[in-house]
Amino acid sequence: MSIKQLIFRNLKKNLKNYYLYVFALIFSVSLYFAFVTLQYDPALDKAESSMKGAAGIRTASILLVAIVSIFLLYANTIFIKRRGKEIGLFQLIGMTKSRIFRILSAENFILYFGSLLIGILIGFSVSKLMIMILFKVTQINAIATLHFSSHAFIQTLIVFAVIYLFIMLMNYIFIKRQSILALFRVLSTAELSVKKTSVWEIIIGSAGIVLILSGYYVSSKLFSGDFTTMKDLFLAMIFILVSVIIGTYLFYKGSVSFIFNIIRKRKNGYLTIHEVLSLSSIMFRMKSNAMLLTIITTVSALAIGLLSLSYISYYSAEQGAKNNVAGDFSFTNETDAARFTKSLTAEGIDFHERKIEVLQAEANIKNILDANFEELQLDPKKMNIPVISEEAVKNINVPPGETVFAGYSDLLQKFMAFKDSGKIEIKSKSQAIPLTYLGLRKEFVISGYFTNGGQPAAIVDQSDYERLQKDVDPEIQKKSSLFIGIDLKKQAQLEKANQLFQNLHFTDRDMAESRLEISNRQKQLMGLVMFIVGFLGLTFLVTSGCILYFKQMGESEEEKPNYTILRKLGFTQWDLLKGIRGKQLFSFGIPLAVGLAHSYFAVQSGWFLFGTEVWAPMIIVMVLYAALYSIFGILSVLYYKKIIREAL
Repeated sequence: MSIKQLIFRNLKKNLKNYYLYVFALIFSVSLYFAFVTLQYDPALDKAESSMKGAAGIRTASILLVAIVSIFLLYANTIFIKRRGKEIGLFQLIGMTKSRIFRILSAENFILYFGSLLIGILIGFSVSKLMIMILFKVTQINAIATLHFSSHAFIQTLIVFAVIYLFIMLMNYIFIKRQSILALFRVLSTAELSVKKTSVWEIIIGSAGIVLILSGYYVSSKLFSGDFTTMKDLFLAMIFILVSVIIGTYLFYKGSVSFIFNIIRKRKNGYLTIHEVLSLSSIMFRMKSNAMLLTIITTVSALAIGLLSLSYISYYSAEQGAKNNVAGDFSFTNETDAARFTKSLTAEGIDFHERKIEVLQAEANIKNILDANFEELQLDPKKMNIPVISEEAVKNINVPPGETVFAGYSDLLQKFMAFKDSGKIEIKSKSQAIPLTYLGLRKEFVISGYFTNGGQPAAIVDQSDYERLQKDVDPEIQKKSSLFIGIDLKKQAQLEKANQLFQNLHFTDRDMAESRLEISNRQKQLMGLVMFIVGFLGLTFLVTSGCILYFKQMGESEEEKPNYTILRKLGFTQWDLLKGIRGKQLFSFGIPLAVGLAHSYFAVQSGWFLFGTEVWAPMIIVMVLYAALYSIFGILSVLYYKKIIREAL
């Protein structure tokens, strides 16, 4: 057999065995090329006035290179070890190490750069689709075209050529350092199997579970008022990070085998073939893979958490705009409002207009506010709040001497929580009116200009309002005291009305607000973040899933003689597959479940900083991630099925 025949024969064999590696490489290249193409796409330049997308995409492409580089180098380490016996045989028949390295380099060159060119072609094909997705999620009105960038092509070739050189360097060092005997033993020494659970491992396992639960507990208390200073908050965050990461490592190092050993002892050692193939294997394999699984779990939790938070912000954009603008459009200048309503009438757009007089008053709300005032540097006896009359608000009836607060952001509620009842005082310039506080309503009745973006407005009886109105303190009264809200009768005309709003030049543009425009700005910002985090998360999901799949491939090859013995003893293919399914459920399910749990507590601890809705966005992200991740578990089962079928 000639060297060329040997190279192509090995290439065919490797392509058959490592098709998922080739897929991951093609996927990574295509995604990177598409990302780089976006930076040079003229359509994105037109959108620069609406968002600074190129800088974010450039940063994402750098992170993408880091993820792909780590994956390719780690995957190459697995493959070169699996070919240890083959390399040893080459040396036995007289080949020098340099010649073996050249053969492997030629194989890798064809496989690697063939996948690279295919990836670039696919990346070019999907680049238009990616920019269409970007424009869709960021509400940008621009035309996406299929654009080939020579700069992106050259940059992609350079980046992946450098990665290839590092792979070759790893292969060269591996071949040079290994003796023939070591090459034949490299797989058997790659992972150690411990046959007995020691007391030390029980301690490690228990400590891992305790550390994770401690991190979860502190996370649940992070913004609940238990940590009242910035120093305490910072130390709590550091504790959560350290305890969860170390706990995760100890969990894989000892907790899994400890828990499974308890299950095995409860059965008095009498395990079915299915339990032997699932529990026993997992007990001893996860110890040696503890660091890898910790990294995969931590980064998975980070990807799920960031994507959940960005989607929460995107999902909450409309509700956030509704809280900030109490109407489809709001004004504080009557002239500007009149010009806008005139243009609406001219276009045949029906609307409803309401006007609310707003006073700014100093209030003593110490008795109804639960907060650390020293840390927040606030004086609860001298809080400036907006005050409106009950007659200006529908469906709210406030008796004389009482008040209802309306509209309070979730973020402020976490730091300054209101009680259900109590006594307060609202002060004018020369008098203080004692009032009974009746509670807090969620709806926002005036715009953020008067509430400083989230403070509540006090709704009082008309008689109390008039007393305050006659004695206004000019030092705290805002420049404008009139809120004008305009609501369209037909929401189908909102886009047209918003276009009229944008075309008009108002006297004070900062105090003329459009709910749709604010919502779109939020979606543009968080849509870009969600786009970038989503594709980076998808890349990590594919690469980490492939790594776990490759590990299962290696384990299946090692366990093939055991399957041969079991088949000869009379166990059917179905008997073995049932145990293998359980093993894959644990192998892929445990890192997934732990990662989802980490991300859940991370999101729950601070979701209110990003939006108003949490459950729907978080559940959607987690379900999609879990579904995509499960594909690799299914592929592993199919590979095991092939090994079991070949075992006899």
